Amino acid sequence: MTHHLEVDSVQLKFGAREILSDVYLKCETGKITGLLGRNGTGKSSLMNIIFGSLVPENKSVRFDGKSVPKAYLHHELLSYLPQYHFIPAHLTLNRVFSDFNLEFAPFESFFPEFRQKHQQKIIELSGGQRRLVEAYVLIKSKSEFVMLDEPFSHLSPLMIGLVKELIKEEQANKGFLITDHMYRDVIELSNDLYVLAEEQVYLVKEIEDLKRLGYTSSIS
Repeated sequence: MTHHLEVDSVQLKFGAREILSDVYLKCETGKITGLLGRNGTGKSSLMNIIFGSLVPENKSVRFDGKSVPKAYLHHELLSYLPQYHFIPAHLTLNRVFSDFNLEFAPFESFFPEFRQKHQQKIIELSGGQRRLVEAYVLIKSKSEFVMLDEPFSHLSPLMIGLVKELIKEEQANKGFLITDHMYRDVIELSNDLYVLAEEQVYLVKEIEDLKRLGYTSSIS
């Protein structure tokens, strides 16, 4: 069964500046939805609005047609990877995986550099390793939908490739909404692609739309 996440009628202002105006976006389970936009256009704000941690002037967030204004209270519906580190630094990897009801063995098998490190604390990891752990536990979470804000940040090209593999593997089980400045990786992954420009979200039907919307002039 396909499940749907829809957000529309979003209005967001910071002071006199309008950030988002009458925004509509849809995600489905079994699909990867990409969200592109230049810095400061409101991508992270939109994700926080969907999550319910940012309250705008107006919004409608629905899961299978049912309004869910505080999705952060419903982990079975939605998980969110923010730009900043969110896992407490004092926790061990073993504790983190236990809290997310995940086995550590498949993780260390996929990422051999973590072998025998289940007792290591988050604070002892590099920035890239920490981001990798955070992305992994949410990609593998039991939520119907997962939002990933800059999941490739601080990761090596090899790690980015492996994270993309994980997302594709989990695509059959959930829906993804992804934004990242590594736009080529987002484009490659996405079944549906949106661009946020001039306070609104536009569905991209072909690569030329990215140029027309002023996102980039160099995509081929």
